[in-house]
Amino acid sequence: MRALLVILLVLVPAAVVAQNFPNMGEMDMQLMMQQAQKTQECMGQIDQADLDAIEQRSKEVDAEIKSLCAAGKRDKAQKKAMAYGREMAKNPTVQEMQKCGEMMQGAMPQMQMPLMDQDVDYSSQHVCDE
Repeated sequence: MRALLVILLVLVPAAVVAQNFPNMGEMDMQLMMQQAQKTQECMGQIDQADLDAIEQRSKEVDAEIKSLCAAGKRDKAQKKAMAYGREMAKNPTVQEMQKCGEMMQGAMPQMQMPLMDQDVDYSSQHVCDE
């Protein structure tokens, strides 16, 4: 997950960004690249063992949810998914990653990314239907 974030936030070629945002001047581009560097440094401070633990826990929860869905226990699967989402939103490592992402978001307001703490209505969606 960390590698994907770094690729999305740091390794996006400047030419592609400039092409998508033609009003971005050279100074804006330099500021964006500096902010990308700061974001990368921020991500580098996150403990890899914590990220690995989150990944492992996510795989376990995903397998449990899929098993519940396959067994027709949709309500239980949905509750498990929602509880895990709340757990991850409170996780200090996830919160730190979110702060790092917010640093980059501030540098590129044209590219608004969804944040975990935003109120999103998932009531019409079900984890077993994804």
